[in-house]
Amino acid sequence: MSAAVEHWPPSVRPMAEADVEAVVVLERRAYEFPWSRGIFLDCLRVPYDCHVVEEGGLLVGYSVMSMAASEAHLLNLCISPAVQGRGLGGFLLNHVLQHAKAGGARVIYLEVRPSNSAALSLYDRAGFSRIGVRRNYYRAVGGREDALVLARSLGP
Repeated sequence: MSAAVEHWPPSVRPMAEADVEAVVVLERRAYEFPWSRGIFLDCLRVPYDCHVVEEGGLLVGYSVMSMAASEAHLLNLCISPAVQGRGLGGFLLNHVLQHAKAGGARVIYLEVRPSNSAALSLYDRAGFSRIGVRRNYYRAVGGREDALVLARSLGP
């Protein structure tokens, strides 16, 4: 995918099964150990809260979040490497936070690789705090990588 033409603000909509192929392509470009097509389909069937972000008609990112009781868990947030660094991650994260709060969540959790400095910076700017570590959580080249567990209050 070449870099999309910048259209601000981008649009966010619920992910549909028809989006899964494009989401999988983006996932494979962004991560060394991507989620499979089946995982995304399962997320839609559960149903988790899945959204895509489009810019100029091109799918440039997506998010997957679970919600139960008063908690939300951001399972995946991804912006195409071709358009990173322009604020789309913050835009999509803000949408996720608003959606979680509107759904009754009072706190949101996520895991992130310690090596993912861009994501850590994004979550820090959004007010997330480190609350723990999951040892050997992620697959990594040559073994496993820990996950930092982050949380953010969404208010009453």
